[in-house]
Amino acid sequence: MGAWDIGHFDNDTAADFGGRVDDAEGAKKADVLREALAAVAGTGSEGYAEGEEAVAAAALVAAQCPGGEPVTTAYGPKDPLPPLPEDLRPLAVRALDRLTAPNAEPLDLWAEAGEDQAWLAGIATLRAVLAGARGE
Repeated sequence: MGAWDIGHFDNDTAADFGGRVDDAEGAKKADVLREALAAVAGTGSEGYAEGEEAVAAAALVAAQCPGGEPVTTAYGPKDPLPPLPEDLRPLAVRALDRLTAPNAEPLDLWAEAGEDQAWLAGIATLRAVLAGARGE
């Protein structure tokens, strides 16, 4: 696991994802986020790489929600995102729920590193912002 901290962009996979978001044309940035979230939210994978991309995407979506924290890390996208479609919010919640389920690889890896509770707290904060924006 190429991670240096528990932040949503503090790993190689998420940092590379931030670059992919920057490389996408303005109107396509939401599609990059949707793809990352859908890969985990559906019947797709809960693997480490997919999971870390989905967490990064969820952080970017949450940043545009009421109460969301801006993504200010140097490892996230450098360019501002256009307003994102609101339908990304429930998709992000579903992805986060899958990633925090028992036996999800990212959770298992964070547990092996002794950081599962801190990682889960960060995920819970994201989920609360996203769910609150959905009116749950």
